[in-house]
Amino acid sequence: MAVRNEYNLTYSGADEDSLATYEHALQQLQCYIGDPVETVDHAIAASPEFVMAHVLKAYLHLLGTEPSDIAIANTCLETAARLHGSLHEHQHLQAVRHMVKGHWKQAGRILEDITIDHPQDILALQAGHLVDFYTGNSRMLRDRIARAFPHWHKAMRGYHVLLGMYAFGLEENGLFESAERLGRESVRLNPRDGWGQHAVAHVMEMQGRSREGIAWMRENADDWSTDSFFQVHNWWHLALYHFDLDEIDEVFKLFDGPIYGERSTVVLDMVDASALLWRLHLRGIDVGNRWKTVADNWTPIASAGNYAFNDVHAAMAFVGDSRPAAIQQIVEAQQSTMEKADDNALFTREVGHPLTLAVKAFAEGDYRQTVNLIRPVREIAHRFGGSHAQRDVINMTLIEAAMRSGDKNLASALAAERSARRPESPLSHLFSQRAKNLEQARVSASW
Repeated sequence: MAVRNEYNLTYSGADEDSLATYEHALQQLQCYIGDPVETVDHAIAASPEFVMAHVLKAYLHLLGTEPSDIAIANTCLETAARLHGSLHEHQHLQAVRHMVKGHWKQAGRILEDITIDHPQDILALQAGHLVDFYTGNSRMLRDRIARAFPHWHKAMRGYHVLLGMYAFGLEENGLFESAERLGRESVRLNPRDGWGQHAVAHVMEMQGRSREGIAWMRENADDWSTDSFFQVHNWWHLALYHFDLDEIDEVFKLFDGPIYGERSTVVLDMVDASALLWRLHLRGIDVGNRWKTVADNWTPIASAGNYAFNDVHAAMAFVGDSRPAAIQQIVEAQQSTMEKADDNALFTREVGHPLTLAVKAFAEGDYRQTVNLIRPVREIAHRFGGSHAQRDVINMTLIEAAMRSGDKNLASALAAERSARRPESPLSHLFSQRAKNLEQARVSASW
């Protein structure tokens, strides 16, 4: 038994009703709303031999980088592997198999091949797009979607998804004007598209357009935040604008409300919570007891060793809550991780481990060591994933460590670099003024 959808893709083991349920789950994933796992479970219950329903469930448990979800994804894989599927569906199974084993780059290549042959396979496009994000492949964030783009048009269901993904890929490659245009069009076509909303937010973050960013996010907040499992990250973007403008009370309101008021144990939410508090920590702003809950929630998985990007953010939380033993636990887990043969071993070796050590050195007041550890890593930090906006915390840590170490020349150079990229940013002005004060103090001392 098999059915075809409107894009001529075959779905083995499905009927018309279960396919409709599956496509609803897929739409939820595309907009990051609702509960796509629950929805796809309904499709599986209706058609237990529905190959792609098991595949979608596996992707849903892999693309959040949750350590405990890998086993669930593997069960989905084993179930689907026993079923009779098409060559196209078996390619998806190969991609899932590589992801389960931690071979994300190989999975990305298989998903690339799928969309070369089937450019209207929106699941392969979205899964591949997220793999590109997690592996720091900014070129493919753009070009994976660019290749499929000619095969889509406005009248097609899901076109807004292509626009949102393409917008984010363009932004990560510095093509801000095109990115903003496509991102806005994505949201116009479907105001619930959280990824398109987030792509425009990234453009404004990179250009230091904080006031415009606040207006963009506030204008339709109900659309992108209601029943959204991506809302924390978009609220985090709003908080970054307020942070840039030194509106710290607004930052705390957002943190205590939609960002971490629920004290989420979802890894991606904890990453955002750590990243925001660390920015405040670098500024010397007292965050009260907010670190404790974040650190508590990182504790059970801090040594999971499945994604280096997460390790660094767990280390930030442990620094914030003064837990040196927990930081050491991460360091030791990373040493074991680096002996493995998966992609995260490379992510950890090249970027994650030195950055964790840099965070540890910062906690110990060894700011010169922090500088020494970050400088060789900064230009390759994309290799362990994340966006430019997320990795900006590395730049900020380097600047702060340079200033605290008394390296006036480096601090001035880094401040000038930041001001050149974001000339209108109040935070850039603050760094420049602090660097200038350091230089003036040096000159005064020389007299």
